[in-house]
Amino acid sequence: METGFVFLDEVLSGVRWDAKYATWDNFTGTPVDGYEVNRIVGSDALADALLEAKTRAAAVGFGLLLWDAYRPQRAVDRFLEWSGQPENGRTKARFYPNIDRAEMFTTGYGRPKSGYSRGSAVDLTLYRLDTGDLAAMGGGHDFMDERSHHGARGVSGIEAQNRRSLCSIMERRGFQGYDYEWWHYARRDEPYPDTYFDFRIL
Repeated sequence: METGFVFLDEVLSGVRWDAKYATWDNFTGTPVDGYEVNRIVGSDALADALLEAKTRAAAVGFGLLLWDAYRPQRAVDRFLEWSGQPENGRTKARFYPNIDRAEMFTTGYGRPKSGYSRGSAVDLTLYRLDTGDLAAMGGGHDFMDERSHHGARGVSGIEAQNRRSLCSIMERRGFQGYDYEWWHYARRDEPYPDTYFDFRIL
């Protein structure tokens, strides 16, 4: 593990996780380079901010479920490579039904250099503490469509409210959202703003 990074499950008691890129359940349809185990890593600064967000979420009846945080640069490189490959249709209907995979990096859903690789971004959602059920958000992780944008039309009232709840929880703890993805937040005050790490998650 790189100095200044931690496994988030070790320092955030009660936070759930499902590291999508360590599994077959992601838009590439296969585990992604650099993700060797289903665990989530983040910078110490990210962990501290998420601990505060977890406390705030619990006060309004929610827990946090994390999908991704630190992302090795080799994984970002793999996404870019994948976007240039011929379409096979395996994951299109679920993750990017209205764009071509080649458009992922031109429509705002991917970047060749990512804040995730700097250790300060996180993909997450809410779950209800009373039932354990995921909060309805009107779309899943990495659904590359206008429906995933903040303020999107076509989501129900409760879905919109849950998105606003997540946004409020995160923004009050020093995070900034990303307009195109309701699940994507990054620390405003990054500890490594110019460093793109590539250590594997082992």
